[in-house]
Amino acid sequence: MFSEMPEAVLARMRYLEEIDRVDRVDGTSRMKRLRQVTPVTGRFVTLMASIAPPGTYIEIGISADYSTLWLGLACKQLGRRLITYEILPDKVAMARETLVSTQFDSFVELVHGDAREHLADLQDVAFCFLDAEKEIYRDCYDLVMPRMVSGALLVADNAINHRDTLQPMIDYALVDDRVDAMVVGIEKGVLVCRKK
Repeated sequence: MFSEMPEAVLARMRYLEEIDRVDRVDGTSRMKRLRQVTPVTGRFVTLMASIAPPGTYIEIGISADYSTLWLGLACKQLGRRLITYEILPDKVAMARETLVSTQFDSFVELVHGDAREHLADLQDVAFCFLDAEKEIYRDCYDLVMPRMVSGALLVADNAINHRDTLQPMIDYALVDDRVDAMVVGIEKGVLVCRKK
């Protein structure tokens, strides 16, 4: 999967990585920065997505679609569609550029809006990647979990570096009898939940 990455995808990843690198050191405000996953986290999320059961794949909080490119590798290989949600207009515009330039627009549906207003419409969710504003993680978890199929995976980024904010949600997931869950200590930390 990684060795077969198309050149257009690699080029767009490098482009977004450079923007993210500069944003983190040049004083760009937090809400304007891309704040995307690291390449290591991207690979991990791709591996998790590649072992999820058939069903709907979703991503909540996409920034400029860097993580979507990683998820898209698994979806393309598996022949699955991905629905992504982003609320910020400038990031949606960049995400559209990402999808068109990589031809991922053929199997990725980009929804401009608050995912919480759309999640109730979903069924048979097989995979969810959650990387939005940390204050909405619990809301998203509560909306997605009842819509997940058996064996589905929910992967939430920033479980370690934003632990103060996310601790109540993490604690809830770790004792939720609908899932097996654990925090994986890679990069900024990832909460992984598997629906029973």
